[in-house]
Amino acid sequence: MDKLFHLNERGTTVSREIVAGITTFLAMAYILIVNPSILATEGTGMAWGPVFTATAISAALATLVMAFCANLPVALAPGLGLNAFFTYSVVFGMGCSWQFALTAVFVEGIIFIVLSVCGVREAIIKSIPENLKKAVSVGIGLFITIIGLVNAGICATNTGTPVGFVNLTFDNATALVAVIGLIITIVLFTLKVPGSILIAIIATTIIGIPFGVTKIPENFSPFSAPSTPYFFQFEWAHVLSVKFIVVLVTFLFTDMFDTIGTLLGVAEQGNLKDSNGDIKNVKGALLSDAIGTVAGACLGTSTVTSFVESSSGVAAGGRTGLTSVTTAVFFLLSLFLSPLFFLVPSAATAPALIFVGYLMMKAVVDIKFDDPTEGIPAFITIAVMPFSYSISKGIMWGIIAYIISKLAGRKAKDIPVVTWILGAIFIADIIFEAVK
Repeated sequence: MDKLFHLNERGTTVSREIVAGITTFLAMAYILIVNPSILATEGTGMAWGPVFTATAISAALATLVMAFCANLPVALAPGLGLNAFFTYSVVFGMGCSWQFALTAVFVEGIIFIVLSVCGVREAIIKSIPENLKKAVSVGIGLFITIIGLVNAGICATNTGTPVGFVNLTFDNATALVAVIGLIITIVLFTLKVPGSILIAIIATTIIGIPFGVTKIPENFSPFSAPSTPYFFQFEWAHVLSVKFIVVLVTFLFTDMFDTIGTLLGVAEQGNLKDSNGDIKNVKGALLSDAIGTVAGACLGTSTVTSFVESSSGVAAGGRTGLTSVTTAVFFLLSLFLSPLFFLVPSAATAPALIFVGYLMMKAVVDIKFDDPTEGIPAFITIAVMPFSYSISKGIMWGIIAYIISKLAGRKAKDIPVVTWILGAIFIADIIFEAVK
């Protein structure tokens, strides 16, 4: 096992990796419910069962590829935002069939495989300035903290202010249980209890039973038979149309920078960098994402991407691909034990996401805020991610701010060529969105 995953080299153990893998799975298991619910919205023509099966299998396959090709503790699954674009923009907004949308996802995946093998995506990651890479980590930390707060019902928009906290009463039982779970997480982590985040998730799930937050259905059975997924349901008639190209470019753009941001954040948090400060085995990681997208499209689900919730597993001690193997195994088990996993409420996983925000905040001390040409772009990146609810938008505006700041500071020579190209693409995208 050590020879395969280099456990000793990265200062970890088999038991720690398994705990981390379970933690990651529990933190992102919600996608097994949310993704089918979005893609199988009434009117799309898709059914919940086949999409659920496709979600679980594509997540497992992509995460296994990540484990063995990149040896990184990063899990993948159909991405949020991308599935919403699939359903609400492409199918409902543009009036396209779900087969049309799946074809765009499939072509996107093929393009990403080519770009990953040729090193184009790797070159883009390396072109992002070092301070912005650290800012991405911090921004993602705040982003997933907000995800946790919203999922737990702690943070809401109906409190009389644009954003506020609800009152922790029995009327807001989900929020109350989540806060209890966060306290448990803090205490266990501070006491250096092994597997503290996973223990806190399990404990919070149990505590949620008397509060009515953890719901156990009548005649509960932990077993269920999986449905048959959609196999190779593509529609090739319109692949040369302008509409298809617009859909394809949107999938490409969003997926690319969500993945890059997640990998940067997880690598920063887990110290998974080489001697040059680059992500270890980044080409394999990007290839995993591309292969997962192709597999997902062939099975009948939207774009598969690296999940930011992987940072919860890294916080639990995950450092190698063994964490990813564990997560993948649980995705496969969920095909037959889905009712058991679905017992874990959002109130139990939200504290893990909130707490990871603290762990990812540590990178902020290494950002050079005393240099405005470095500090301002870093601040923009950090601020935009949580407030736009988008990793890719944080990177986009951070790169644009970096170019503007360097030009204003008469340091244009510090801007790499690829960064100039990215800036031009981002500005063109903003203009396109404004006029369409």
